[in-house]
Amino acid sequence: MLYAILCYHDEDFVGSWSKEQDQAVMAKLAVVQNKLAKEGRLGPVARLLPTTAATTLRKENPPLVLDGPYAETKEQLLGFYLVDCKNLDEALDVARDLGAANPGGAYEIRPVGVFAPGSART
Repeated sequence: MLYAILCYHDEDFVGSWSKEQDQAVMAKLAVVQNKLAKEGRLGPVARLLPTTAATTLRKENPPLVLDGPYAETKEQLLGFYLVDCKNLDEALDVARDLGAANPGGAYEIRPVGVFAPGSART
């Protein structure tokens, strides 16, 4: 079963990290990612650009395009992992490992039903 692990954190706090602090967190996260990759369980991982780069399409009549994120919240969606796990308990273990590497924030875990695998390449 595929699980999406959505990474939430205070964008201003994360944005205040020095380059060295950010690289240190990314290095800790890479340890978890490398373990999952070796096990063949790591799917796409994305780090989203700041919410200031977001655009929202509101389904009004007519549709309305807005600059910025969908909702104002204390924590923003900063990225996600797609991980192959046997069950929710295993996905929670992965989220705990990620949480140990990344100070603060929250991880939302959701089962994923693949609608279309896509073919986008980086």
